[in-house]
Amino acid sequence: MTKQGYDHGRLNLPFTGICTFGKNPFVEDWSEIDADAAILGAPFDAGTQWRAGARFGPRAVREASTLFSFGHAGAYDHEDDVTYLGPEVRIADIGDADIIHTDTAQSHANIKTGVQAILDAGALPVVIGGDHSVNIPCIDAFDGAGDIHILQIDAHLDFVDERHGVRFGHGNPMRRAAEKPYVTGLTQIGIRNVSSTAREGYEAARAMGSTILSVRQVRKLGVERVLASIPPAARLYVTIDIDAFCPSIAPGTGTPSHGGFLYYEVLELLQAAANRHDIVGLDLVEVAPDYDPSGSTAILAAQLLLNMLGFIFHARQT
Repeated sequence: MTKQGYDHGRLNLPFTGICTFGKNPFVEDWSEIDADAAILGAPFDAGTQWRAGARFGPRAVREASTLFSFGHAGAYDHEDDVTYLGPEVRIADIGDADIIHTDTAQSHANIKTGVQAILDAGALPVVIGGDHSVNIPCIDAFDGAGDIHILQIDAHLDFVDERHGVRFGHGNPMRRAAEKPYVTGLTQIGIRNVSSTAREGYEAARAMGSTILSVRQVRKLGVERVLASIPPAARLYVTIDIDAFCPSIAPGTGTPSHGGFLYYEVLELLQAAANRHDIVGLDLVEVAPDYDPSGSTAILAAQLLLNMLGFIFHARQT
């Protein structure tokens, strides 16, 4: 698989063409995925409790990702002295899961189908939300695919069992994940301030095998000690809520929470995680672009995903 245009002398500059993720090839037929990683959009935001708008997240992140369309050259990092995402890493964009407005169950089922198709192809699933409820079908898709540990980077614990009859909204995903027999534990970092989860939720999370760390605790401990809470041989699924970041750099989200992470704090954590663990899945959620006219939130999300993919595949090659 090659990036269209580059072998035919076309410039294919970032501001031209169709906005697939990183301007990588689009694969419409999910039975024909032939890639190392596949991008799936999950534009569902009916699970939100306050401001909606994350249904436009996948489109915004894809558009922002074209800024980092490196083609055959890859992306050279002079600090690491590594060229990431060279032509040996094959990334496909398989479009979006079908979303049926107001129908959470069927929309989630369609997201699960997409993730399962990626796993069946032997590729790394990378899902762009959508609100955080889209993580529920993502984790459901790993049933039968071996044990996983979840690394959550988020402002909110998202460990509500049930509220007003709702069990599959964006306040529930980590509780639903912890209930899975193949989820062996959770490491939840960035959790802070007024939360979506009551005290009993925190107590339940810890009883079900979760390590919970705030931004201030993570800064005090440092990357090495934070990752020490994850079993060394764990296969890692990473879920990133963009509200983990300080809204000064990521205002485009439905539930901003001040006191969040800055870019390199998360990037260095993700790089260390990729070097230590087999990363088997990744989602990034809650980008709601209409709350950020500058577009910087979507750019942050795209840059984070591309760097993370670079880290994962470089670690696999070394």
